[in-house]
Amino acid sequence: MPDRFNSSRCAIYLKALSDPLRLRIVEYLGRGTKTVSDVADHLDVELANASHHLRVMLHAKLVRSRRDGRHVRYFVNPALLRAKIGGGDMLEFGCCRIEFGRPVPRQ
Repeated sequence: MPDRFNSSRCAIYLKALSDPLRLRIVEYLGRGTKTVSDVADHLDVELANASHHLRVMLHAKLVRSRRDGRHVRYFVNPALLRAKIGGGDMLEFGCCRIEFGRPVPRQ
């Protein structure tokens, strides 16, 4: 049976996003390129923790990086990032997509 959804690749993306902090990081990176320090400061986490999560997402090809002088800037893989109709962003994996929008209130 053919694998229409490229399920192996999709599973790598979903596994890389299975941590709540990584979801927060990728949502933040959707706003533009950031350094590891930017990510750590914005999310109020240790620099080493932010760096670890960025490496996991880099390995899964959810994010990309580029050197900017002494700094490395991270950004969402442009091949995956799409704009939603009506505003917001989404990650399109082919097998599924994750939409970022307004936070859902806790009950």
